[in-house]
Amino acid sequence: MPVEYAKSLPAPAVENVREVVLDGGHSPLSALLVLPRDAPPRAVVVALHGGGMRAGYFHGMAHPSLSLLRLGASLGFAVLAVDRPGYGLSATAVPRGESLAEQAGTLSTALGDFTARQATGAGLFLVGHSYGGKAALAVAAHGGEADGPVLGLDVSGISHRYAIDVNGLGGFHGRRTTRLHWGPLRLYPPNTFRLAEGLVTTMPEREEAEASLWPELFPGIAGRVRVPVRFTYAEYERWWLHDEATLDEMTGLLAAPRVVVDRLPRAGHNISLGWAARAYHLRALAFLEECLSGREQSPHGA
Repeated sequence: MPVEYAKSLPAPAVENVREVVLDGGHSPLSALLVLPRDAPPRAVVVALHGGGMRAGYFHGMAHPSLSLLRLGASLGFAVLAVDRPGYGLSATAVPRGESLAEQAGTLSTALGDFTARQATGAGLFLVGHSYGGKAALAVAAHGGEADGPVLGLDVSGISHRYAIDVNGLGGFHGRRTTRLHWGPLRLYPPNTFRLAEGLVTTMPEREEAEASLWPELFPGIAGRVRVPVRFTYAEYERWWLHDEATLDEMTGLLAAPRVVVDRLPRAGHNISLGWAARAYHLRALAFLEECLSGREQSPHGA
């Protein structure tokens, strides 16, 4: 299936942010794509949303400064925000969603379709939030060559140990989890919650059922991640443990050549929808610049 370019999104979106469809093999994946205006992309930022969200999480509409797509394109990168399997267009084909291992395969196939049809510059840089961070790590560990070189990962909203008893929540979305997802409401621009109504959706059944297994799944995935990784923890991150002992243990499990841990003040779990979004996105793209610099300085270009 080719990458299909639809008409531009309606205002107030940037005029060159477009809806595209990627071939995930057994199902199509919907996505948002923005390209730099005047030159081929230096690299492609692939953004993977969290559980119960959509790709538009990375193109927050409450304030122009929130959009990773807008910012990335202004710095010469293409940005591809993908609806993960079970969300958006693929919800019809896989209404119960997919396991994390299956998502890694589907996303790798879809990215292979994308790279076959679109200039990608130096390669792909994965940005994952919450469950999308798990998916980004799983894609990097997947090892497929069809999706092009992965330059590095920037992950927010996860560690490898939950801070709460997730089995006692009765579900990952609902009234009991609102505080965990958002933190203090002052962290978000006016109209955030009205405009986010179109982003919030049901977490697919299989994804939700497997979510509590992440502490057991992480070591096997981490041991196969061999690109630089950066983790960010919001000041009001309440889903995950992120004390120094936990982070020392977590980073020690990664096979990555470089692991960076950062903390972001005045932010809640849903970083990219809050006032701190621009600061986070700038730091993530600065890490991409470091990955590019390291690649250029390597005698083999990798």
